[in-house]
Amino acid sequence: MSTAEETAGGEGSAWGEVTPDAARRLLIAAVEAFAERGYHATTTRDIAGRAGMSPAALYIHYKTKEELLHRISRIGHEKALEILRTAAAREGTATERLADAVSSFVRWHAGGRTTARVVQYELDSLGPEARAEIIGLRRQVDAEVRGIIEDGVASGEFDVPDVKGTTLAVLSLCIDVARWFNVNGSRTPDEVGELYADLVLRMVGAK
Repeated sequence: MSTAEETAGGEGSAWGEVTPDAARRLLIAAVEAFAERGYHATTTRDIAGRAGMSPAALYIHYKTKEELLHRISRIGHEKALEILRTAAAREGTATERLADAVSSFVRWHAGGRTTARVVQYELDSLGPEARAEIIGLRRQVDAEVRGIIEDGVASGEFDVPDVKGTTLAVLSLCIDVARWFNVNGSRTPDEVGELYADLVLRMVGAK
């Protein structure tokens, strides 16, 4: 199983929502190629070759290389949003919900680092319409984290003078894990998640 297959959902989900199998194989190959070479340096021939298919076979499932990137980005952002919504909606204090949100979000970016690098850092490679859709998803991601922080401020759990700026800092901290995390390093995704949850609670002045 490839790296992108192992980490597609960040928790071991291997792009099961993508069908048929040929379309899934092409998408996984695109994730790996985009992460390794960058979107613009990757050709459709590169992607098809990684998938063990002919270039012509790619166009049966995806009209363009950008369509592949768009689908990867949309699925990835929807997964990230689901993770944060689940944490935000759970019962518990704002402190507990923020810790859950951060640890889960970080685990996804560490465990799914190959996918996450493409999802988070290739936004500008999308055309205007696709980019606008992904930006809309990013705003929803921002709103989930901001909402938890606002709840914590309202309850007196957090001391945050600038909620908007702090939300941006929290998300940036979590997302950057995809850039540096090494599966052969000294920390597991779970351990990094726990560390970052603690750091973020200190950042918001959790009581």
